[in-house]
Amino acid sequence: MNRLFTAIVHKEGNLYVAECPEVGTASQGAAIEDAINNLQEATELYLEEFPLKETAHPFITTFEVAVNA
Repeated sequence: MNRLFTAIVHKEGNLYVAECPEVGTASQGAAIEDAINNLQEATELYLEEFPLKETAHPFITTFEVAVNA
């Protein structure tokens, strides 16, 4: 059975970091695609050991805050 998960990707230095908020897994790669592929593999391995309980799919939004530069 396949299930859809969320990948949140951001850049840290020369690498892209991908995180899955539903499971708590994270990985990295030199390109966005690498980071997501590595996250997929890490999540599959994690779920083999720790099966996922039924959870709601999160939604992602943005918000604004004042920043003093």
